[in-house]
Amino acid sequence: NEGNEYFKEKDYGRAVAAYSEGLRRRCGDAELDAVLLTNRAAAHFHLGNYRSALNDAIQAKKLKPTHLKAIMRGALCHIELKNFLEAIAWCEEGLQIDPKEKKLVEMRAKADKLKGKELGTQTDFSLIREEQGWALTCSVNIKLVVEPSDEEEEVSEGLAEISLDGFHSDSATGAKVHLDADGNLNWPVLFLYPEHEQTDFTVAFHENSRFIDHLMVMFAELPPWDLEKKYLPNNLELYFEDEEREEMYEVNPEHTLLQMLQHKRYFVKAGTPTVLVFAKRSPFSKKYFSGKKVHRL
Repeated sequence: NEGNEYFKEKDYGRAVAAYSEGLRRRCGDAELDAVLLTNRAAAHFHLGNYRSALNDAIQAKKLKPTHLKAIMRGALCHIELKNFLEAIAWCEEGLQIDPKEKKLVEMRAKADKLKGKELGTQTDFSLIREEQGWALTCSVNIKLVVEPSDEEEEVSEGLAEISLDGFHSDSATGAKVHLDADGNLNWPVLFLYPEHEQTDFTVAFHENSRFIDHLMVMFAELPPWDLEKKYLPNNLELYFEDEEREEMYEVNPEHTLLQMLQHKRYFVKAGTPTVLVFAKRSPFSKKYFSGKKVHRL
């Protein structure tokens, strides 16, 4: 019920946290767990976390194979992820349960239409010059590093402590920046935790979503590497690095991704925005920022 209230208020981060708490109670009622998973999938979907939403829909369908809402949510996720064949399969499965379900019929037709086509709105770093994506990116004043130099391909001095061996967006999910049906950009976003040499990767961060909404989801449960239990959503500071000037900029967690991307000193490299995350007032962050010029926005 608490999750539903947050969902109605469009506070999707807290809705995810509430549904997660309900699932942790392990009530033993498969039908109720299926509803909680489907509701959490819907909240994840509105945050642009399509992979997480799809995982919840899959689990809900396992618990209750005839749960149409889970099937529709899964089909929607597959469409957003450009998995059109999978979307069609999910729609077909749902239509076997209810052949007259209008939403499934519409989604089936949409997925079939998009199947096998190269979408002009979908792009990655190598294709960002594509007319529609490039024009939109320029129109909202987002600066892209189109062809990084050999020096830029190396780990910057400011991030030298972070181990990212073998990590890049394609190996993680193959995620690409793309336009949704409303003409808004959804970005893959990389979160770095220098203190613990850890990373998080959000597949589809809606440009108008706030950072705090994602932090509420990501840290609904403490990560196993946070032994001091200090990585709590409201105890985190976000920064981006201006590598050219070797300066740091603090990002307000209440701001949207688009607000950060539009900052005059923010440059998107390799098609993936990057954010550094620190626990407030930690000895590590004090040492990390020692000698660096920090702009408090």
